Amino acid sequence: MSTALSADNLGVVYDHFHALKDVSVSIESGESFGLVGESGSGKSTLLRAVAGLAPVSEGTIEIHGERLLGSKRSKSFYRSVQMVFQDPYGSLHPRQTIDRLLLEPLAIHGIGDGEKRIARALDEVGLGNGFRFRYPHQLSGGQRQRVAIARALIVEPSILLLDEPTSALDASVQAEVLNLLEQIRRDRKLTFVMVSHDLGVITHMCERLAVMRGGAVVERLTSVELAAGSVHEDYTRNLMVASKGFVKA
Repeated sequence: MSTALSADNLGVVYDHFHALKDVSVSIESGESFGLVGESGSGKSTLLRAVAGLAPVSEGTIEIHGERLLGSKRSKSFYRSVQMVFQDPYGSLHPRQTIDRLLLEPLAIHGIGDGEKRIARALDEVGLGNGFRFRYPHQLSGGQRQRVAIARALIVEPSILLLDEPTSALDASVQAEVLNLLEQIRRDRKLTFVMVSHDLGVITHMCERLAVMRGGAVVERLTSVELAAGSVHEDYTRNLMVASKGFVKA
């Protein structure tokens, strides 16, 4: 199996604050990999560094064996890697219809056959063509996040970066969106990197995970080990206790 994404000794500094310190991860193609930790632990910063949205001060990032330079990302990068953000309303332009929101990435990448691709993308996330000419404010939170997922998928990436993709949703809707993501990953053979503070979500969605604290990786586990409570760090145990609904405390 080939490596889809790797970071080696990655550092991110904001105004002398070290948001990431010597972080290394390696994620195989087709794998779903989790990043967990409390707020400010660096897990979202790692995704943003990969996406070119955070300033990398040291270390390297590789996508399918190709090293990324600096924070600038090429069009070909965004064909391979797409990100789904936590807030589905904030990530969608409020004055654009769903049709326009889905057409924009196709136009940016010079991809034709827009009608067919938009219909397929909406169908894949469980929304019909009737949603095409609505605006984000006319949709529920779960529907907006499905649109955000459709927008990420429409350019047919191989890697999805998922930054707390369900934390802003009601519990029942969370489960629907997580099941949708898992189905899409299997169907498309995608690689997921998922950030969550909810260990139950990570255990359900991911095969392996890294536990982060203070901008560094403090423990690496499989989801089976986490579910069994086979952890080494007290910090991880405290996360288990704090994670709502996580039975192994």
